[in-house]
Amino acid sequence: MIDFELVDEIPCANILGEGVQWNHNDQCVWWTDIKANTIFRYHLQSKKLTQWSTPEPVACFAFVENDSRLLLALASGFAWFEKDSGAFEWIAQPELHWLGNRLNDGRVDRQGRFWAGSIVENKEVAEQCASLYCLNARQEVSQHLTGFSISNSLCWNLDSTKLYHADSPSRKIHVYDFDAQKGTITNGQLFVTTEGADPDGSCIDAENFLWNAQWGGSCVVRYSPAGFIDRVLSMPVSQPTCVAIGGEDMNLLLVTSARIGLTENSLLAQPRAGNLFVYRTNVKGVRESWYGLGAQADTSYK
Repeated sequence: MIDFELVDEIPCANILGEGVQWNHNDQCVWWTDIKANTIFRYHLQSKKLTQWSTPEPVACFAFVENDSRLLLALASGFAWFEKDSGAFEWIAQPELHWLGNRLNDGRVDRQGRFWAGSIVENKEVAEQCASLYCLNARQEVSQHLTGFSISNSLCWNLDSTKLYHADSPSRKIHVYDFDAQKGTITNGQLFVTTEGADPDGSCIDAENFLWNAQWGGSCVVRYSPAGFIDRVLSMPVSQPTCVAIGGEDMNLLLVTSARIGLTENSLLAQPRAGNLFVYRTNVKGVRESWYGLGAQADTSYK
């Protein structure tokens, strides 16, 4: 039986909190507020909160091996960001031709590639769609999946043979065969259907179970590798957005949330919407992968 204890809550009131990660080097929680163009860092022991502004909405980011910069997935593409100086450098903008699209959920695979999908925010163009992209160690971008509305829930199982991904409005998370050496995706199959909620950000724990934040469902759900519901964590907010596991003992469940789209009455009913929640559990997580780690294994674009 999994136990949950709320041990901390950061009252950040994010418009659209997302992209939460644990940094094992600085022992901090990092996340974004997409709509506020802001990256946050919170040190659990000192309770110090730091934030940085970005040039445009920032969906997710990657820590980089042997580099102080962050690798950002911004609304219109991938870019380098130097936190101290604010220096900013574009790498690639794969969807400039889709006016109204922006990048969304993303993560680094265990071979060091940075993956990020997009979202269609301009729904007036019928043929417009979202896709999943990969930025390899040579800073080359390729498209791998397409035809979505909101690319989400990206994560890999422990041996990197399976990739999980969702198109949120479909309320379905799919699982694909993943070639870790080549970085290719094949053979998509239905993993789970999220009843009554949209699947948002996901992560994998040390037992190979998938945790998913369920937008509109007021909960985080843990699924077995076979796709069965193992545990449901009820949240005090209706729009949890992303999950990660971190902490010194790798047993803290970190959950971002959002206020966007909530009515005045809804905000009165859930004044903690947009906060970041920290729960102690008896489940262990695994370290987040960093960009560039597996450059020697990346042969997919040679």
